[in-house]
Amino acid sequence: MLLDLVYFMIYPYIMIKLNIHEAKTHLSKYLARSEKGETILLCKRNTPIAEVRPLSQQRKKPRPLGLAAENFSVPDSFFDPLPDDLLDLFEGKGECDCCATLYFSPVD
Repeated sequence: MLLDLVYFMIYPYIMIKLNIHEAKTHLSKYLARSEKGETILLCKRNTPIAEVRPLSQQRKKPRPLGLAAENFSVPDSFFDPLPDDLLDLFEGKGECDCCATLYFSPVD
């Protein structure tokens, strides 16, 4: 149990350091290792320039819809038309008291 804990604490920090030539020569080998969870540090003349990490596992099945259906309901007012002054703000025609002083104050 303790050994497993140490393994999972240290394993993400294990990194393969490669120069670009070595990575190009054996790309499929290193991608297979990366797919298993190892991180690859690519170097140019022994100076790190990029890191290749495995992506998180993708879902096998699509995420189900409506998981929060019991916890949330959309009020009928949501579908009412927006007031004209708010529509003007979205279209850049109107002015808002709260934003006008923050972003459009004159410079001395």
